[in-house]
Amino acid sequence: MNTPNNKRRKESQNRIERAFIRLLQNQELEQLSVTAICREANVNRTTFYANYADMHNLAEAVGRRLEQEVQNLYQNTKDHSYSSDNFLKLFQHIKENQLFYKTYFKLGFDNAEIIGYDLPLAADFYGDQHIEYHLAFFRSGLNAVIKRWLQNDCRESPEEIAAIIRTEYGPKEIR
Repeated sequence: MNTPNNKRRKESQNRIERAFIRLLQNQELEQLSVTAICREANVNRTTFYANYADMHNLAEAVGRRLEQEVQNLYQNTKDHSYSSDNFLKLFQHIKENQLFYKTYFKLGFDNAEIIGYDLPLAADFYGDQHIEYHLAFFRSGLNAVIKRWLQNDCRESPEEIAAIIRTEYGPKEIR
């Protein structure tokens, strides 16, 4: 039986998603076909449609998978109720999964909230004023840095990128 947690079904989904990610690196989503993905993944079309309604459903599944992986990276932080501006774990994950992140941004998921913003900490830091603007600024800046780093094939170390974020987002003295 093809139940949602079936080991064979999970393997089929993984193969389809990996094929999708590989093919998407050289084509736009609209150019991809279910047939090409099935050929690359070595699965039948019926297997594809047993798991995904269409190409957009597959793209959403890939996006949700990445979001879940990143949330899992920070679960320990959330569980212990402390916050950190240490993005090193995220940058290490990005370096190890570059293709996945390139796909995530290529599909336009960069407006999604991958990492929860610590609103109480931000409220304290900014005197509880204009938090939504600080959030927008930080998210856009972080995404821009990650995209540039990915375009450069993650030449710099995760530690270097974390230091850049700390430097850019930390307090500045205006002269």
